[in-house]
Amino acid sequence: QVQLVESGGGLVQAGGSLRLSCAASGRTFSDYSMGWFRQAPGKDREFVAAISRSGGVTTYGDSVKGRFTISRDNAKNTLYLQMNSLKPEDTAVYYCAADRTGVIRTTRIGYDYWGQGTQVTVSS
Repeated sequence: QVQLVESGGGLVQAGGSLRLSCAASGRTFSDYSMGWFRQAPGKDREFVAAISRSGGVTTYGDSVKGRFTISRDNAKNTLYLQMNSLKPEDTAVYYCAADRTGVIRTTRIGYDYWGQGTQVTVSS
């Protein structure tokens, strides 16, 4: 089993940047493909980005392409999400997730483990 803990959320002005982290423990981090999702009040959980086990392959949701970058440091058991040019519509709780099959998934289905989330609020 993998435990995931997100951090790095907060309040930022539109146009600003934040970097989220997701610390993993319990099993070999590099065995898992990883993803970031977000959920705004009253909305479904939305795919943000995903990354392969090695970090060599990434994919992004259309709403964040060109602004967000997903990365991982397997030596530190940590997943990152660099968020630039933030917009008020990026406001949400951000979650990291782990998939033990190693498949890069763009939907919630198939991820085995989830963190508790970190709040990101972007003011206009």
